[in-house]
Amino acid sequence: MGTAPERIIVTVLGKDRVGIIAGVASVLAEHNVNILDISQTILQEFLAMIMIADISRCSVDLNTLKERLAAKGRELGVRIDAQHEDVFLYMHRI
Repeated sequence: MGTAPERIIVTVLGKDRVGIIAGVASVLAEHNVNILDISQTILQEFLAMIMIADISRCSVDLNTLKERLAAKGRELGVRIDAQHEDVFLYMHRI
């Protein structure tokens, strides 16, 4: 029996360019994080993307993963944020 999913919400915002999805996916894959769902839209020249990912088998702690995603975002010229699903749900409750 596998480990229960522990999910994070990853958001990516910035000017669209080649390689953004690949860059985010490579950081997640490098740390054994599975992408469960992805949604993206282009608003004129800007990318808005949300990913839901399972970190139950992640090889680093959440803070380290967040730092590595943010660093990749700086490299790509976009903002990448990640937060635990529980925090996201709490912040967006009605």
